[in-house]
Amino acid sequence: MKALMQDRPLLISSLIEHARHCHPGAEIVSRTAEGPMHRCTYSDVHRRSKQLAKALQVLGVRNGDRVATLAWNGYRHLELYYGVSGMGAVLHTINPRLYPEQIVYIANHAEDAYLFFDIGFAALVERLAPALTSVRGFVAMTDRAHMPALALPSLLCYEDLVGAQDSHYEWPLLDENTASSLCYTSGTTGNPKGVLYSHRSTVLHSYAACAADGLAVSAAESALLVVPMFHVNAWGMPYAGAMCGAKLVMPGPALDGKSIYELMRTEGVTLALGVPTVWLTLFNHVDTAGLDPKKDLKLDRVVIGGSAAPRAMCARFESEFGARAVHAWGMTEMSPLGTVCNFLPKHAGMTTDERLDVLARQGRPVFGVEMRITDDEGRDLPRDGKAAGHLMVRGPWITAGYFKGEGGQILDADGYFDTGDVATIDADGYMQITDRAKDVIKSGGEWISSIEIENAAVGHPAVAEAAVIGVAHPKWQERPLLIVLKKPGKQASRDELLAFLDGKIAKWCIPDDVAFVDELPHTATGKLQKLKLREMFKDYRTRST
Repeated sequence: MKALMQDRPLLISSLIEHARHCHPGAEIVSRTAEGPMHRCTYSDVHRRSKQLAKALQVLGVRNGDRVATLAWNGYRHLELYYGVSGMGAVLHTINPRLYPEQIVYIANHAEDAYLFFDIGFAALVERLAPALTSVRGFVAMTDRAHMPALALPSLLCYEDLVGAQDSHYEWPLLDENTASSLCYTSGTTGNPKGVLYSHRSTVLHSYAACAADGLAVSAAESALLVVPMFHVNAWGMPYAGAMCGAKLVMPGPALDGKSIYELMRTEGVTLALGVPTVWLTLFNHVDTAGLDPKKDLKLDRVVIGGSAAPRAMCARFESEFGARAVHAWGMTEMSPLGTVCNFLPKHAGMTTDERLDVLARQGRPVFGVEMRITDDEGRDLPRDGKAAGHLMVRGPWITAGYFKGEGGQILDADGYFDTGDVATIDADGYMQITDRAKDVIKSGGEWISSIEIENAAVGHPAVAEAAVIGVAHPKWQERPLLIVLKKPGKQASRDELLAFLDGKIAKWCIPDDVAFVDELPHTATGKLQKLKLREMFKDYRTRST
């Protein structure tokens, strides 16, 4: 027997429609690429995203076309989130911090039709444009007065484009499984792979973010999105914000500690989200300026993701800011929310140290995420907080495959996705990552591929073999250490090798230091024993430390 419920599709356009009707005056505050602060409301974003959708139609953008962005967090980027997906096209956010060759690969693989960019990336776009084979036109996300002088074909001005249209537009009634946005993930071997989200998966993910046992986002929040909108759609916050009517505070390109603190103070920020590296810069500013966060700020919660939340960081937010650190975990393939480390009633009355012990874990899966750990043969392991195994996940906002079939079949027979992490799960459902199955390095919330660095390093005439591992760093959590076995009779210094890598990999991927060894450990099949190397260098401190 079928139920007698209305069948309405879950669409991203319904989120901004809801915000327009129920939270029309809730603010969107942005620090712009041009410099000044900008204030608008969900009602404004609704109107202008419809104007944008009409403008895209005029440009010939059709259902399924990919529209790329190279942009920081701001109101224009938010309009693209709704205008592009709402009309049936696919929003493709590109990480501008990637090495230029990776950006070109990603844009061409996605077959982007148009590229929207902040004016701070104008020189980068001009340099890359000749290699972007599918891009028909470029749009500078600014007004006519700030248009950059670029030798680009079909260069358009965002404000001219939007201003030429009215807002009389009806969002199409799409199938909820229609593709809505595209993010590429890197850090594993091979080229970056695209994760293609749907309207349905995005709306369901937004429910999880707003849930009390999720991120507990509500209309009462003033939420600072330090996490970039090109990092898994800012962890879904642009959508969750519209769902619940939260005030959104966008920092633009100014991610230094002073700028973040000023936004927290002036905008009454209650919830802030970002990677540990950013919070370290905030701490440095507080120390340097001798500030009193408890007196100045209204901060209630800080969501820490991207890499593990350091214990000392959680403790400092609690003691000096009067704010609760919320450890969250996920990945691009998961939209990204997987677990959130909230407390249970049994934790009431705990000491500070005991609470910090709980926060060391990545947290409990939110409803919608099924999680298990398995051994090498795929057999389930006990949830006892001790047995460690491959972390497997499935759910309605978790990828079923990569864009264009890259990587082949990525789910097991039960529909679970292998995260590549090794973890434990306890009887209460708390998950804790203990190791990585793959040898990528997490630095300041960014993935760094050890293989990419190794392949570049062995191109030096003095290098016989190279291995790269992550070593602890007080600011970036991890930084790559290049371990080199030199060819007999050949010489090379640390500075020479690092200079050799410059230009071959992204600057932020260049190792902080080089260690020379007489022998590298290998398995019986000839593979480098990274675990042994990590043990050998566990107490190593790079020169930059």
